[in-house]
Amino acid sequence: MTRWDLSSELIHFTQGDTLDAAYARLRRILDDGYLQGSDHLITGRYRCVCFTEAPRTALAAGLVNSWNYGRYSPFGLIFDKRWLFEKGARPVIYQSAAEFNDLPASHAWRHMTYEPDRDPPVDFTWEREWRLQTEQLHFDRSCAGIVVPDRNWEALLLAEHDVEQDWRVLEYSQIMDAGLAEQLRDEYQWTLTSLHP
Repeated sequence: MTRWDLSSELIHFTQGDTLDAAYARLRRILDDGYLQGSDHLITGRYRCVCFTEAPRTALAAGLVNSWNYGRYSPFGLIFDKRWLFEKGARPVIYQSAAEFNDLPASHAWRHMTYEPDRDPPVDFTWEREWRLQTEQLHFDRSCAGIVVPDRNWEALLLAEHDVEQDWRVLEYSQIMDAGLAEQLRDEYQWTLTSLHP
């Protein structure tokens, strides 16, 4: 069933103090081929990789709440929700801090404190968070795509790829015919998603 308020995809957004820093972090993650689990802001210190199920149409400004606050940059990786679900990813359970102890140990990693009656309120529901309890999530372009803020960042990724391929062809041309070396040029394989098409 298609719904405007739900997504069949989950996005892991990167962090960074600036767009350039967030982009550099994305590039490191792509080079590493995995997302590192973290226990930051997770009750019980469970290590998880976190995602949002907010639809792309709601993410034009990145992942921000109604006060225009966000901890994340508009760079990230996008996955099919079913693929992550098969790996054990689940939506968090928004509940009071006191209810954390009511969860069975097998579900405690899913707890996210939600206390709208506190002053100030504790409310992260705008993140529409999913988690996968893991030390690392390995991925490649067969199961993940790349999210960038706009077409300019898309163009930068493609241009950097072209430069890398130019160097690759040049290196191979030192040990083989230049025509053969040119055949070793790889096309860009990642699927790119711009938040501002």
